[in-house]
Amino acid sequence: MKLWKKVVTLVTFAIGVAGVAPAFAADAAKPGAQDLVLKGDAKCTSCHDEADSPKLLAIGKTRHGTTADERTPTCTKCHGDSDKHADYKGKDKPPKPDVTFSRNSTNSAEQRSGACLSCHKKDANRSHWDGSTHQTRDVACSSCHTVHAGHDKVLDKKTQFEVCFSCHKEQRAQVSRPSHHPILEGKVACSDCHQPHGSVSPKLMKRNSVNETCYTCHMEKRGPFVHNHSPVDEDCGNCHNPHGTVAESLLKVRAPFLCHQCHTPHGGFIPQVAGAQVTAPTVNAAGKSGINVTQARSCLNCHTQVHGSNNPSATNPTPQFMLR
Repeated sequence: MKLWKKVVTLVTFAIGVAGVAPAFAADAAKPGAQDLVLKGDAKCTSCHDEADSPKLLAIGKTRHGTTADERTPTCTKCHGDSDKHADYKGKDKPPKPDVTFSRNSTNSAEQRSGACLSCHKKDANRSHWDGSTHQTRDVACSSCHTVHAGHDKVLDKKTQFEVCFSCHKEQRAQVSRPSHHPILEGKVACSDCHQPHGSVSPKLMKRNSVNETCYTCHMEKRGPFVHNHSPVDEDCGNCHNPHGTVAESLLKVRAPFLCHQCHTPHGGFIPQVAGAQVTAPTVNAAGKSGINVTQARSCLNCHTQVHGSNNPSATNPTPQFMLR
């Protein structure tokens, strides 16, 4: 009986040694290694400490560094096991981790975004990422987001435009024009109107259409009106450029020239508008000034309700002309 107990003890000891051997070997390879920011990050932070650049440990100041949250990923969750990188003992530059996120990364955009989408594809904000404009043009999550930084510019309304304008150069020029949404002032962000992770709407709009997106702020233009203006119902972008213009009220061209793209000028003023002749400010037979077609607010001097009118149809002048 005593002999049997000794055999059992020896077998148990052997199994225990075999089970702890790998862990013991790892501890021996990196004596005193301990987690600094994330759970299980000692494998990485034994080399990548506070002296490393970029400041990798700044991830502890972000949501990805919340150790109390069981969903918080580890280093290897994003970068892969990277055993060749971690176990390299040579003097030369070590091989790169399995997945890197820098601009000169050799990993494809799909691989880089896949590390993020393994967690972040479960909510509605990213449900349309596959097939979206950014995804099909090989824009990765790391192209816009800085995960390790305590302050991610794209998540801050005051700095988000800097990230977007690094690609969208035309919009950078437009928001610098006299009439513009207060994007540079930090009051409106690109993501207030656009859904960069994908949308079923045109131009990555957050709502079902351009108009519905505009109406989230400009409710007074929504209607319905008794007399609607067809271009307004179709698309606000027919007349306005939301990023910025040189005409007031974000109009693409100032009136009357904007109006004349659809509407023929009043009969007596066609030569004057075309520049064929210049007439003195006289009163014609119709009782209209010969110069008011291009002065002041021009068409809007009379046609004030350009988005739609609720005046009853029995009034004079007729309300379908969007008059007061």
